[in-house]
Amino acid sequence: MSALANRLDALTVEGELYEKLTDDSVRCFACGHRCLIREGKRGICQVRFNKGGKLMVPHGYVAALQSDPIEKKPFSHVLPGSNALTFGMLGCDYHCGYCQNWLTSQALRDPASDVSAQFIRELTPEDVLSHAQRTNASVVVSSYNEPLITSEWAVKIFKVAKANGLLCAYVSNGNNTQEVMDYLAPYLSAYKIDLKCMSDKNYRKLGGTLQHIGWYKTCKAAGLWVEVVTLVIPGFNDSNEELWDAARFLAEVSNDIPWHVTAFHKDYKMTEPENTNAQTIIRAAEIGREAGLKFVYAGNLPGRVGEYEDTCCAKCGHLLVKRRGYTIQEYNITREGKCPKCAEITPGVWAKDPSTVGLGGIGFPVKLY
Repeated sequence: MSALANRLDALTVEGELYEKLTDDSVRCFACGHRCLIREGKRGICQVRFNKGGKLMVPHGYVAALQSDPIEKKPFSHVLPGSNALTFGMLGCDYHCGYCQNWLTSQALRDPASDVSAQFIRELTPEDVLSHAQRTNASVVVSSYNEPLITSEWAVKIFKVAKANGLLCAYVSNGNNTQEVMDYLAPYLSAYKIDLKCMSDKNYRKLGGTLQHIGWYKTCKAAGLWVEVVTLVIPGFNDSNEELWDAARFLAEVSNDIPWHVTAFHKDYKMTEPENTNAQTIIRAAEIGREAGLKFVYAGNLPGRVGEYEDTCCAKCGHLLVKRRGYTIQEYNITREGKCPKCAEITPGVWAKDPSTVGLGGIGFPVKLY
């Protein structure tokens, strides 16, 4: 085994999201792949493995720890202007060719990612809480790699965070199971989903299937606040037909779901398409609006997408939150989440005291590890 595999395998404990089968095999429930893992083998994610008939899972470290504006996740309806202490581990159940975090997500899959060993920092849930408090975070988020496959460690951290008054959130590809959502639900408040495309053929190129994206059932049943992001990639998912399919699908689930359409830029193995321009992102956002979604946001191109950075009242159009990139410039929502002009409620998780909302903050991440 590689030095990275040896290091990661040492940072494991027996998991909780699995069942034991005959012949020392196990069935993992952490993601929609539901891997059947035989003795001595690894799951698709590479970081969950069978040792002596027990499923061993990541524990006790982070490979990234950063204080982010909550808008970077992106969440536009979760405590705007707040800091999100964000941690990530290694591994993923997908292999997206455009992944911006591939050094961490493709660990043990792509040999070029073996350098990620240098990012590993052993720490405790209390250490994470200390960093959250030091950076004045209101939310603790699991992100950067796919959090579903490291859910046991996330729950350890979330238990401590929630007990100290912090909200907890996932930034995920949505390839979940009922078992993992039942496991996470007591601790999570918000769940951001990457809706990659509406083509099963293209989903399979990324390592998943469109049919397994079950977030809209499990998250709704768990009572979580959900926002959805689609990275709009030229030639992959940017046709009017596919964007309409995505927008209609979301509107049928709930037209209150915020949909973020964001701009692709060349990264990792996907260097052929041109970077997504502002006109394409605005076209996608307009399709979302026409499909009946009340809250559509265009990201990654601050100052170039007009009103699609802002939150406006769905009833009267009054400006509720004015943004420029990750910075909040105006905040006009009441403590009850209402429009001050017409009293319409805007769904989301809002500040209990609007006067505490951070306006004009630094608007960029602060790397801790």
